[in-house]
Amino acid sequence: MPRSQAASQLSLLLVDDDPLIGDTLAYFLGRDFSVILATNRFEALAKIRQLPSLPAVALVDLGLPPTPHRPDEGFALVTELLALAPEMPIVILSGQNDEANARHARALGAADFIAKPADPEKLRQTLHNLLAYETQPVVGIELVGQSPPMEKLRAQLRQYANSPFPVLIEGESGSGKELAAEALHRLSERVPQPYLALNCAAISPNLVEPTLFGHAKGAFTGAIGSRAGYFEEAGDGTLFLDEIGELPLDLQPKLLRVLENGQYQRVGETQQRVSRARVIAATNRDLKKEVREGRFRADLYHRLSVFTISVPPLREMGADRFLLLDHFRHLYGKLGTGRAFALTPEAEARWASYQFPGNVRELRNIVIRLMAKHDGQPIDRPDLETELDSGVADTAAATIPRDDGQLLTLALRHLRETTNFSLDEILQRWESAYIAAAQQVTHGNVSQAAKLLGINRTTLYNRMDVLARSLGDGTEAGN
Repeated sequence: MPRSQAASQLSLLLVDDDPLIGDTLAYFLGRDFSVILATNRFEALAKIRQLPSLPAVALVDLGLPPTPHRPDEGFALVTELLALAPEMPIVILSGQNDEANARHARALGAADFIAKPADPEKLRQTLHNLLAYETQPVVGIELVGQSPPMEKLRAQLRQYANSPFPVLIEGESGSGKELAAEALHRLSERVPQPYLALNCAAISPNLVEPTLFGHAKGAFTGAIGSRAGYFEEAGDGTLFLDEIGELPLDLQPKLLRVLENGQYQRVGETQQRVSRARVIAATNRDLKKEVREGRFRADLYHRLSVFTISVPPLREMGADRFLLLDHFRHLYGKLGTGRAFALTPEAEARWASYQFPGNVRELRNIVIRLMAKHDGQPIDRPDLETELDSGVADTAAATIPRDDGQLLTLALRHLRETTNFSLDEILQRWESAYIAAAQQVTHGNVSQAAKLLGINRTTLYNRMDVLARSLGDGTEAGN
């Protein structure tokens, strides 16, 4: 599409390996969007990293090469797109009309799931509705909640706000790390100064350095003029580096130098410049493990983590899920595209027990879908269940007796029937089986496996390391 036209339209990433479907939808949706068409995950990521700005919305097929008859590539792409642009609405368009796939895609962060064959006009309307929701402000939602983890987060934000030292924000995907970073800036004396955010995963690795530090005219192909980088433009304000774990290894010493003495150079220049910006970084990776495996510098990690803040996953926030439910019902009810709904007592009980593996992002998307589909009507448990990713966790939990007497009976039977009993070995093998099952369900995504098991990613890595050593069964952390 011509660049002049693209400049006047919102961009849409369309990923489908069927050329007939891709070309047809690109033509139909091209009246409303500047369409970036790709046929597989790697092509899609390569194309958007070369764009001056990220697409406003994405339409993704689950069955992509090299495994077009399985959803693995589509799930992986959803995860990677949301790492690049956490607020990007993603609609899944798939011929694999399996309800489990739909639920899992939504838990990963997809906004909606539409089965093939789809009506192009319905698709167009769905995309516009989602973009209308995205125009609503979401600042301040990190302060919604009264649970102890949320109160701890508030206290840490107030405590570290005015310090000049870096802050490392850790947390799962969808938990709101970027909002915690914004809160640190808003609570600080730097609030009149600029707040700039850069997602280190969202741009090509060879463009990270000139983007951060700026460049001189002619420093590289395409550098038709000199340009300031994020450190320079941030001035005395705050620079938020999201997905810091994606920072190229060869660039990490230059970031370390800025953190230590403020000095940096534009690409292609010898002149020393000094940054006064405060750096906040965020990651959903286990950076300690990245350090151990040589993918992240230890000295940079220690410099970034002078202060560390952990944004709690939604499953640890108790009744805050109901406060967030009310928050989003009120927020999106003002749009006029749907009236706020009410949950029946049975649905409320299910809402209270659901683990929300996709955290606040998943909760918000569920509210949007329920408002669009039910328009002010009561939501019963079956209606709610269709929006949740129950997965293996609920089924497995149901097989474990909840009555202590039943558990005692099973334990007695096992002890009487087993010679050379080892409690450690039994517990380790159960733990190993659940970890293996979680990785299978999440297609090897360790972060999602940790969510499914109800533990954080660091804990899962540690347990996998311990099990690999104790059981000697070939299990390796990170597989």
